[in-house]
Amino acid sequence: MPAYDADAVAALADQQVSWQDKALPPAFWGRTVAEVLADKPRLSQLPTPLMTLSAPGLRHNVDTLARWSAHHGVDLAPHGKTTMAPALWAMQLDAGAWAITLANVFQLGVARAYGVRRVLIANAVISPLQLRWIADELEADPDFEVLVWADSVRTVELMEAARSAHVGPGARKLDVLVEVGGLGGRTGARDADTALAVGEAIADAPSLRLAGVAGYEGAIGHGVAEADLEEVRAYLRTLAGIHTRLLQRRWYDEDVVPVVSAGGSQYFDDVAQVLAPLAKDGARVVLRSGAYIAHDDGMYRRMSPLGESPRTDGDRLVAAMHGWVRITSQPEPGLAIFDAGRRDLPFDQDLPEPQLIRPRSDGEPVLAADGMTVTNLNDQHGFLHFDGVPVVIGDELRIGLSHPCTAFDKWGLIPVVDDPDAADPVVVDLVRTFF
Repeated sequence: MPAYDADAVAALADQQVSWQDKALPPAFWGRTVAEVLADKPRLSQLPTPLMTLSAPGLRHNVDTLARWSAHHGVDLAPHGKTTMAPALWAMQLDAGAWAITLANVFQLGVARAYGVRRVLIANAVISPLQLRWIADELEADPDFEVLVWADSVRTVELMEAARSAHVGPGARKLDVLVEVGGLGGRTGARDADTALAVGEAIADAPSLRLAGVAGYEGAIGHGVAEADLEEVRAYLRTLAGIHTRLLQRRWYDEDVVPVVSAGGSQYFDDVAQVLAPLAKDGARVVLRSGAYIAHDDGMYRRMSPLGESPRTDGDRLVAAMHGWVRITSQPEPGLAIFDAGRRDLPFDQDLPEPQLIRPRSDGEPVLAADGMTVTNLNDQHGFLHFDGVPVVIGDELRIGLSHPCTAFDKWGLIPVVDDPDAADPVVVDLVRTFF
């Protein structure tokens, strides 16, 4: 079966752009995405502030992690909440992703609208309204698969009560993974006894099916020093041990291929090292990395196993997202204000990084933004201090961004360019997001 509805994804090109799409100028309003792209617009035709994606960068990153996962014996279910862009999910699924991971049922609704066939919800779902809707979707579409998490017996009881009041005894069961956490982490059972009790409760619930074990090591690790990495590996060994004990107690149905899942974009090498051997006993080991598709010029450049200091084999990931801002004021010596702020650019992990100045007129070169630092962001303004290459009002800068998960949500339509290093890149696609 197709992994998603290709016709629905293709139909995104038929949507009209409008005043709601801040990435595009009024001259493009009322035209479809396909009509805009047919004219091969250039970056100089778009307003600032702006965020763009790099077409070759996206392709490189998707292919790189697909190859890496296959080489290391794990499947990939990219976390789609990073981009909330069905067109990018389709790219990942076309590259061999086993599923798309999402964080909640709203996001699942977007996935269903675009025919995504298999979804892993990295969270508990306990709302009766949402559980009933999922049950109806499972009954209406025998090819649709969804897996959810539970970290307490109470969660299992709530799920079973809501479903058993809505579905008959012959209905498809809901697949549930035991979520294993760690001290100081986020959600997840904090000890083996709790995790095993959750597994037993799922196995005993008439409308649920025990489908595996999952967790998030990114909530455990806080750096890439060896002590931090060993803390991550210790947590992953605990997760693997829970799966082994569930297997030994025969709580998985005979027709179930247990899923053992972990892996954000910071420690996927450790996930493969610790968990991939479980595949020898029949488990499906699934990474859920999401931010890798755009990578960045900050947090993931520092932390990724395929970042600036690689910790594993394979090609390095590249930053495939950039901001573009315009200098609007120079109120003090060495200080310039640009036209983008927290409403436009991510700021929760690192401030943006000035990288280049676009040519001020035709024929001039792109300049490196040497000696420039972004020191603060207000809602709609950014503060740039400079003591090297001078800037003047009207200059347009490309800036590197940190943390894709808080970048995509600020843009409903994102231009994709052919070469972010060019003097005037060509826009080759427009990616629609749903947040």
